[in-house]
Amino acid sequence: MSKIPDTIMRHGEARRIALTLNGRERSGSCEPRELLSDFIRHELGATGTHVGCEHGVCGACTVQVDGVAARSCLMLAVQADGRRIDTVEGLAPDQTLGDLQQAFQRHHALQCGFCTAGILMSCADYLRRVPDPSEQQVREMLSGHICRCTGYTPIVAAVLDVAARRRAAASAKETEHA
Repeated sequence: MSKIPDTIMRHGEARRIALTLNGRERSGSCEPRELLSDFIRHELGATGTHVGCEHGVCGACTVQVDGVAARSCLMLAVQADGRRIDTVEGLAPDQTLGDLQQAFQRHHALQCGFCTAGILMSCADYLRRVPDPSEQQVREMLSGHICRCTGYTPIVAAVLDVAARRRAAASAKETEHA
């Protein structure tokens, strides 16, 4: 009988992993097959990340992994070992809503809130990469999310509002330093 290499975990064998969750070093134990969504909710207590379809289709479980939006229901917790994971809780670390969350509130871009955390995480990543999106670009980005309550018009308006406000603030800062 051959010995299983130490690098391969046996089914049911818990492994300790460490990661940075919303800027704080955290660690916990998980089985090899445990999903990142379940690990951050149940082991680390970050319950803002919701689990909907568990197939990567609805987008409710979206988090950021090393700054990039990713479906946490399609990633194993062991794959997050040593990585930076940001959840919706990280958008308001001092209990003050961030500009994106404020825009969602202003534009009534949420109702039941189930999908909102995932949408916010995708929008935050997207606006970092595309600071001046068109309405069509925002709609295309949102096509990876399923929201059954609001429709997407207020969400699009909120994202475009944040983009415009950030550009205005950056322009004002440039003028100030000129």
